Order: sequence, then C-alpha cells, then structure tokens
Amino acid sequence: MAVIRNVSAFVLGHGASVVEAMVKLNDNKRGFLVILDDAGRVVGTVTDGDIRRAIVENGAFPDRVAEVMRHRFSFAYDDDAFGPKFSDRIKFIPVVDRRDRRLVSIRIPGRSILEIEDRQIGADNPPFVIAEIGNNHNGSLSVAKELIDAAVEAGADCVKFQYRDMETLYRRTDSDDQANDLGVEYTLDLLSRFQLSQDDIFEAFDYTRAKGTIVMCTPWDSEAFRTLESYGLSAYKIASADLTNLPLLKTIAQSGKPMLLSTGMSHEWELKNTISVLESVDAEYALLHCNSTYPTPFKDVNLAYLDRLREFHEGVVGYSGHERGIEVPIAAVALGAKIIEKHFTFDRSWEGNDHKVSLLPDEFAQMVKSIHNVHEALGNGQKSLGQGELINRENLSKSIVAKHDLPEGRVITADDLEIRSPGQGLQPNRFQELVGRRAVKAKKAGDFFFESDLASTAAAAAETSFSRPVGIPVRYHDAKQLARQHPLDFVEFHLSYSDLTLDPARLLAGFTLHEFAVHAPELFENDHILDLSSENTAYRDQSIAHLRRVIEVSHQLRDILKPAGKTYVVVNAGGFSIDGFLPDDVVAEKYDRVAEAYKLLNESDVELIFQTMPPFPWHFGGQRYHNLFCNPGHIVDFNQRHGARVCLDVSHTSMSAQHFGFDFYDACEKIAPLSPHMHIVDAYGTDGEGIAIGEGDINFKRLGEILRKTAPEAQFIPEIWQGHKNDGEGFWHALEFLGSNGF
Repeated sequence: MAVIRNVSAFVLGHGASVVEAMVKLNDNKRGFLVILDDAGRVVGTVTDGDIRRAIVENGAFPDRVAEVMRHRFSFAYDDDAFGPKFSDRIKFIPVVDRRDRRLVSIRIPGRSILEIEDRQIGADNPPFVIAEIGNNHNGSLSVAKELIDAAVEAGADCVKFQYRDMETLYRRTDSDDQANDLGVEYTLDLLSRFQLSQDDIFEAFDYTRAKGTIVMCTPWDSEAFRTLESYGLSAYKIASADLTNLPLLKTIAQSGKPMLLSTGMSHEWELKNTISVLESVDAEYALLHCNSTYPTPFKDVNLAYLDRLREFHEGVVGYSGHERGIEVPIAAVALGAKIIEKHFTFDRSWEGNDHKVSLLPDEFAQMVKSIHNVHEALGNGQKSLGQGELINRENLSKSIVAKHDLPEGRVITADDLEIRSPGQGLQPNRFQELVGRRAVKAKKAGDFFFESDLASTAAAAAETSFSRPVGIPVRYHDAKQLARQHPLDFVEFHLSYSDLTLDPARLLAGFTLHEFAVHAPELFENDHILDLSSENTAYRDQSIAHLRRVIEVSHQLRDILKPAGKTYVVVNAGGFSIDGFLPDDVVAEKYDRVAEAYKLLNESDVELIFQTMPPFPWHFGGQRYHNLFCNPGHIVDFNQRHGARVCLDVSHTSMSAQHFGFDFYDACEKIAPLSPHMHIVDAYGTDGEGIAIGEGDINFKRLGEILRKTAPEAQFIPEIWQGHKNDGEGFWHALEFLGSNGF
C-alpha cells in the first residue's frame, strides 16, 4: 500500500463541472477524484468509468460532477491503520478524519511511491538524501543546531536523529555476574553522556522544520516511539538492530506512518520474515541496503544486493552507508537506490563510533551534488535526441544531396544522388527511399533532399493572416528566396560574426521588404561569447565593441532598406555561468553591468532589446547555466529602473518557468507589455527547444489570448530551429498552426 498525503491533485468540489473533472483526471494520471462538499467534507468519488457510464446510460454528456459521482464508496478513518482491503473493485481508499470526514490522505495499491510530508519518493523522483546526525551532537543542543544548519546548506532533504528510553531499552544488571560486555559498556557510557533530553530533541525537531527541512528520528524502543509520536513526526527510520524486533515494527506500523528500514546485521531469512510481517499489516515502508560495520570495507558493501532487495520488495529501495567517502552512495543511486542515508559530523576525531564513518559538510555537499547529477544522467530509459545532439547532428553528420541539377518530375536514380556534409537534409539511411521517385520540385547540384521530397507533391506555404506584424528569421543568403514564399511584414536578420564583414547592399539587391529587425550574434571571433555582464572588464569591453559592430551593420541595413520605424536589435546579454546558478547578490551586480552597457549603446533609431532566456542555454561550447532575463520579476524591475525593453522568447520563458517554478502564463502577462518584438516557438521541459510549434508544453490558444490583451501591436517571428530548410517549410507550418489557433 502507498499513501498519498498531498491530495490537492485528487480533490474537486461537488459543484464543479464534468469537464473540470475530466481535466483533473487527465492531469493526475490516476483515474479517480475524491469529491468534497462546500465545507470540505468527503461526499463521493468519481472515476473515468463513472463518467463514461453516465454518458452511455443517459445518452448525453452530464453537466455537473454531482450527477456522476458515487455516493457509496469505500473509505477508512485516519485512526484506523487497516480498514477496507484493495480488490478488483476497490482501487483507492480515501482516508478521512473521524470527527468531520475531512480528507487526510488516499491509499493506493503498491508501494512504488513513498510519501513523506510533501515529498514523493519513487522511480520518477530525485533521490531522497538523509543527513544522519544521530547522536553526533554529543549531547549539545547548540551543536545539534549547527549540524542542522550545515546539513541543510549541504543539500540534505532530511535531517535524522536517534532517541532511546534508556530505562526501557537496556536490561537491568543488578549483580556482578550480569555485567555487560566491554562493547555494550562503551555504548552505554556514550549514550548516557550524549543523548539529548526530550525537551532538547523536540527543540531540535522544531529548528529543523523551521528550516523547511523534513525531520526524522529512529526510535530504539516502544517507549521512545510513544514519545516521538507525541511530537508528531511524519515518518520513522528503523535501525538495522531492530529489523527483527517484530513487536516494535508492528507498533510503529499501526501509526500508519512510513518506515525506512535498514537491513544490516540480519540473515536473509530474517529479512524475508520481517517483510512478511510488514506486508500482513499493510505497512508503508522502504528497505535500505546496509552493512553495519563501522567503517564498512568496500569489499563488504555488496551493492549488488540492491537488486536482490527489489526481488523481495516491489516498493522503494535505498542505501544506508557506513563506509568512508562518497563514491558508494553515488554508485547506489546509479543502481536504483531512491533513498541515501549517510552520517554527518563536523569532526571525525570526536568521540563516538559514528563520527568515524561520517561525512564532513563539504563532503556531504559534494555527495548530494553528485547524486543529483547521476540521477539526472540516468534519464528515462528512452532513446531521444536533445538539443545539443541535434545541433551536432546538423553540423557533423551527412545528408543526401543532388549530384547535379535535377528538373521537376525527373525519376530519381542512384546516380543522381550523393552523400555530403552537413546533415541538414535526409540522412543517408533514407537513400533508397528516394531512388525511383519523381522529383516533386527542381533541385540544383548540392541541394538537400527533405522529408517532403518523399511526398507526392511539394510542400507549399499556406495563406495566413494576423492582426499584428509577422515575419520570419532569415540570413542574407536566403532572405530574398524565403520572403517570396509568403506575405510578410518584416524579416529578422540573424547575423553571424562573419556576416559583419559582408556587404549587405550587394547581398540584398532586389530585396523588396523595408521593415526588419536584427538578431545580434552570440558567438564572435576567437570563441568570444557575448557577455555584457562579465566581471572581467576587458572581456566586457570586447563584448561592447562587438555589439557596436552589430549596431553599425544595423545602420547600413537602414540605409539600404529605409524602414519607416525604428530597428530592434535582439541581444542575448550574457550572464551565463559554467558550474551552477549564481547567488542573488552576484546576479544583481551582473544586471547593473548590463544596464551600463545599455546606456552606452542604445540609440533612438536602433533599440537594443534583451531576449528572455532559458535556464540552460546552448552555446557552441555546450550547455551552460543562465542567470539573467529568466526571472519575470527581475525583467520587470530592470525595465522600470533602466527603461530597457525585451524580446519575449516564449520558448525560453517556458523552460525557465519549468525549472524555476513560476507560472509561464502569468510571466507572459508581465513581460509581453515590455516586448515590442517577440519570438514565438514551442518548448518542452527545462531544455527542450527547437521543436515544432504544437509539439511541446505551450498552450498557444491561451498564450494568444494573453498576447492580444497585453501586447496587441507587438510584432513576432516563429523562431523555428532549422525552419528555413526546404524553402522555409518549418516557418510556414508554424504560421499555419498559429493562424488556425486564433493567434
């Protein structure tokens, strides 16, 4: 049994519409909802099947949830650890407060997810990392608080302590012949001096929670458990020493709280026996592979046993380590461990066994960082191409091209084709698909073949109309050709640093459009990536000099094309970092340096507008971290203080919203009024850009409504990656999609 305590995705008011219910059912992916009355009491449930049945029985689509919900349903009270059992008919069990029937949690079959407070632990979630302070505070509440601070700063998801009722836990030794062994005497001596009092440990719990961090504790006996229950912990850690203590485990299971059980010091038959008992009482638990040697030799760690644990337990499996260093926990994550526990201290020379196997704060922080890197690197097990690989595929792989001029209608033979770099057309593995087909359009020698060349007719631009100026991105060499394909109000010249040395008058002779924007290069000679925010004065000055060259070219273009209005120059201001995001004070300084550059460079007829940015931008040297023009609050503040406007790139802002946790549509409402020129393109996740519009996370109907309200006159381009290929096929598809979605 798994327990869902964060129930917001699974509840709906009884007055809601069936459409609202269907949206929520689709979003929560579980196929059920718990229905609440106006007072918040549970009054029914609804499943996908209930809605379908109502449609079939009534011959019409129902209006309100109250019409389709089940009034009779299985539920359990929160003070009853058992209640109804799952079956073919019972797929979920609402757990309600006995006094007022308010929803407390929802039980579901299986243990693929363990939920502790607002944190879900499972296959799709990042590893849950526990800093085991235990008694490493050595009896000092002030040291305990310092350890808590350090653990939180190091990235721990949870801070854990230990608590014993010494009178209950240890046997009486009333005579000399009952004296304890030396090891036990040593342990008792440490515990008598180093355990926190009940008041002190509760204060440590409060302090941890005030930090926004989950607190957990190991009860070493039933009396200690009752004491901890009086505080109200949300989960318990069970020491390896108590894996066979079935009475204690049953007592804790009756609380309904999740348990994390270390499995050291026990034979496999004992482990199986404990699992059987836990299953019989529907306990919610995870198993942590463990070797209880202090420190554990690497040869005895036996990480391969994680797979064996998964044979016994279909739920969450983790690792609790006592070895030196951080390599083993990181490897455990690579092998599927979803919980990691390591001891934590300030000084390994302090008195007590646990200190000797503990990590120092900087070591723990490095472990946490590495664990998250490994988790991210594990991926989803599906083969897919990210933006970096797509870029390299285009630049490094090969395509099928025309070996010589081919007229339209010509039957293509193998002798008409050859394989050349770059990889901007059909890949070589499509060679035989072209042979024997008629050319749907004429090709010049060296022209690429595309997916549309495998169709019966050539791709053509559909007629679309918009209430605002619309353009496309172009290069000098394809501007005339692309502009002839579709009615456009303007173009955005995407410049490379080599374009700055060319003669635009010659290249644009006969170009008929007057209105244009310019996208400044990111990359300049000698691998210089534009950064107006750099703390390196020489580097920043060089960036400013490069941008001046872009502005000079913009003036040349104005002289040639004679636009009626001002020219927008889209600039990626810089502000990236290599190893991680920067602290707020450093970011503020970077914004100030960008503002200084803006004052130096901005002109009345050529306006610099700073592009909104994604969290993980792709530069030619690989992926970085971006710190500027991601946060909508920062963007609005920058505009208010310096008057600088922006280019709203909705793809970039969507990815930033996904990563930083703000609402994308709310951000667009704030940023769009500051944006006279926009890039409209789709995105998925935190770094999935360059995809076709309509294939990502953005709801373009909703976005269009926002932009019509907040920026009705702003111009835009569909900035589709490689949209220019095959005579702009990607651009025309994008404009057709946006037009059909009321954009």
